[in-house]
Amino acid sequence: MEKIIEILEELKPGVDFAKEEHLIDDHILESMMMVQLVAALNDEFDIEITPRDIVPENFQSAKAINEMVERLLEDE
Repeated sequence: MEKIIEILEELKPGVDFAKEEHLIDDHILESMMMVQLVAALNDEFDIEITPRDIVPENFQSAKAINEMVERLLEDE
């Protein structure tokens, strides 16, 4: 999960991503950042995040993002 937090901090410095649980609801992650985040996660973890994976539940927190990444890694 450290790498996910590192990627998030590069996209939006100054947010406590380890504790934040409403990244989408609180508009911390905006649409352009989501595009950059998905690309960075795909590259870093060699996964393919598809449009059906891009739902608020998968991106509300670093923990949720980590769980999605782990699930996609298992599916490969």
